[in-house]
Amino acid sequence: MPIRHSEGIWEGTLKNGRGKMRIGSSGFEVDYSFPSRFDSGVGTNPEELLGAAHAGCFSMALSLFIGEAGFTQNHIQTRAGVHLDKTENGFGISRIELDTTADVPGMDEQMFLELAEKAKTNCPVSRALTGVKISLDAKLERDQSAPEKPEPDFNRAPAEKPRSANNPE
Repeated sequence: MPIRHSEGIWEGTLKNGRGKMRIGSSGFEVDYSFPSRFDSGVGTNPEELLGAAHAGCFSMALSLFIGEAGFTQNHIQTRAGVHLDKTENGFGISRIELDTTADVPGMDEQMFLELAEKAKTNCPVSRALTGVKISLDAKLERDQSAPEKPEPDFNRAPAEKPRSANNPE
């Protein structure tokens, strides 16, 4: 398996400096700063990137388990809420809340919840974060008008407009 690389660059002091994070081989680059991490400043922060990685990994794992159970989902959408809290030893990620919704024709809710829990436990990012409490809120949608096996729509608008270096708000 390949080794994945990303990098963080920081210049200046903690409160007045700024940095960039470069994500993998795509060359995607985002700005971050003290205000973007601990306040509501423009840019992103390591916790949002961790959340995106966790949401993506969880969604892929859930897709795997749904397929292994003999079903095909129309879509899975997962949002990760990453909590950064002050502790006696500084700051730490205390918990991550995964909120996922999926449209899986023919699947009953009990099976969906079992597979979602299996994905939460077994996705590689969840396993890497074993010291963090991870909660899950999973919902199975019922879309009767959707075809059984639609083509994936990668241009579908996300639930919330993502922030990036080129689109800060």
